[in-house]
Amino acid sequence: MTDAVDPEDTKIITLARSARARNGVPEGAAVRDETGRTYVATTVTLDSLRLSALRAAVVLAASSGAASLEAAAVVTAAASLPADDLAAVRDLGGAGTPVLLAGPDGALRATIPAS
Repeated sequence: MTDAVDPEDTKIITLARSARARNGVPEGAAVRDETGRTYVATTVTLDSLRLSALRAAVVLAASSGAASLEAAAVVTAAASLPADDLAAVRDLGGAGTPVLLAGPDGALRATIPAS
């Protein structure tokens, strides 16, 4: 990518990357709500519950009272995101909410609208 990344977007990518590394899981995610608060989560794999990092971060934001999302970021080795992940962001943030897809090195690979 040749475009400069907004510092606030760099922050949520960094938070997602740090959480992924700390927990040793496939994905880390962070979302920023309408007030600028951030919520960070990683992949959840329990016998009775499985959540992607992005869906877990959206759950944290919603359960903490966020009314909307400004942006989301996912750090993963995967080349794309499942439709269910984008739907969760869209449900809370709206169709235009940008989802930043970054590699394990933190480099931004794509910005995907939640639509």
